[in-house]
Amino acid sequence: MGTQTDKLVIVITKGIDSELSSVALTVANGGLTSGLKVSLFLTSTGIDLVRKGGQTMTQVAPLEPLAEMIADFQNRGGVIWACPPCVKSRGYAADDLLDGVTITGAAAMHEAIKAGAATLSF
Repeated sequence: MGTQTDKLVIVITKGIDSELSSVALTVANGGLTSGLKVSLFLTSTGIDLVRKGGQTMTQVAPLEPLAEMIADFQNRGGVIWACPPCVKSRGYAADDLLDGVTITGAAAMHEAIKAGAATLSF
């Protein structure tokens, strides 16, 4: 039997090239709607989801456009963390990312998990 939590961390390793990014954001927004405190940890090509303009490059019908899902997520208090080496390896800096995205290592995610957050990975 698991313990109850109101926190969820979703690790997203897929970017604009995969429908899994849209699924992950749908799940993340659903978590917020359910009253969870949701954080996203973006790694690998998931970083491109928060590169300015990157999220406008794809849409998986019938889901909402990525840009709308990300804006909705942030406007409702969702937290987005971006893996520092993943950002750097793509030649991006903080100014290249959407406002409100924090470049931080896995320690932020680990703290949330230690505080009882459930986890999902896409």
